[in-house]
Amino acid sequence: MENCVVRQAIKDIRTDSIVGYELMVQEDKDSLYNPSTDSIAANAMVSFLSENSECIFKDKKTFMTFTPTLLFRNTPKIFDKEKVVIQIEDNIIVHSLASIIISKYKEEGYRFAINDFQFTPKYFSMLEYVDYIKLDISNKMDETQRRSISNVVDMAHGFQKEFIATGVNSKEVYEYAKELQVDYVEGNYISNTTMTKTSKLDFMQGNLYQLIIEITRDEPNIEMLEEIVSRDASLTYALLKMANSAYFASHRETTSVRQALVKVGINQLKQWIYLLSFEDNQEENSSEELLKTSFMRANLASRLVKRLKKFVITSSDAYLLGMFSTLEYMIDAPMEEILQEIPIVEEVKTALISKEGSAGRLYELILYYEQAQWSEIKEIAEELGLHTNEMAQIYMECVEEVNDIWDNVVGSKE
Repeated sequence: MENCVVRQAIKDIRTDSIVGYELMVQEDKDSLYNPSTDSIAANAMVSFLSENSECIFKDKKTFMTFTPTLLFRNTPKIFDKEKVVIQIEDNIIVHSLASIIISKYKEEGYRFAINDFQFTPKYFSMLEYVDYIKLDISNKMDETQRRSISNVVDMAHGFQKEFIATGVNSKEVYEYAKELQVDYVEGNYISNTTMTKTSKLDFMQGNLYQLIIEITRDEPNIEMLEEIVSRDASLTYALLKMANSAYFASHRETTSVRQALVKVGINQLKQWIYLLSFEDNQEENSSEELLKTSFMRANLASRLVKRLKKFVITSSDAYLLGMFSTLEYMIDAPMEEILQEIPIVEEVKTALISKEGSAGRLYELILYYEQAQWSEIKEIAEELGLHTNEMAQIYMECVEEVNDIWDNVVGSKE
């Protein structure tokens, strides 16, 4: 049984902040929600969740749909009730023991969300237990449907429930969600709206603090400097650009962070870092989600390439592919113009600019994975020679690594 697992962001439409993620699961052969295979699927998911609970449920709230079997087996109790939101669907609501099951969890402090709410008695009977009402608004744009959804939103707020609009995959639907005055939005468009153009490169302040601490040691550790720079797309780009500038001109181009650090040298690096530290007029964490996205893509791309035989780019090149995938949101210029400033292999440039070639297909695979586009994921994975169940595990390992790094970065400022 092969699983694809991805987290999709849920954003507060009023504050533009990410409040949680939905854990989305798709299986190639046996559906988790197919009653005939429910027990088998539940066993697989219990095993997967048990092994990966730390990385899945560590960062913000996680919304997850549980089958009746998973609920009966007390699977939600594996997780922190402050972090998990139990999503219920029709297969729970029509269950004869639904109210007993749900009330038991509710009394213990768990929160609930109803997926695809409907105006029927069985859904209304669950209202006293739920905290969130979710509804897909992607294909409900005509006047009659708009009135119906508006009524659901008003009803949710009347019962002091928060409304999450799902299927927000375009700007048009996003604007529609704002008109409806929903509380939260979820969909492919949301990941794009977290990436807004900036007039200059934004650096994660925690990374800068750690760089300052390391660079001021009597004997700075080059490996530690490389690790800190390599997890920040802005720092990586700026360092490579500086190392390849006329000031450090040489016959050999600098194509890695390690080479750049050696070429620039400790004294020049100290000056560069001190200059960066004076740029304190940026909003704290203004680009955190963007930087986390680039770091996540970099780790995922690098690890996937290590599973491929004789791929066109190395795992190091794949890391830069993921890391630089967000640069056009950090620098107000086209990607083609940005990449002229630094020497990276042509396959990576082509992939980032036009998504062409094998590296381009890898880049598309990562973007589709973020969007939970299951059919496209399966097609490209098979084309590249990757197994989707391996991808799920690699993805979760990358999630855990990104969370750990960000905890460390934030902690360094306190």
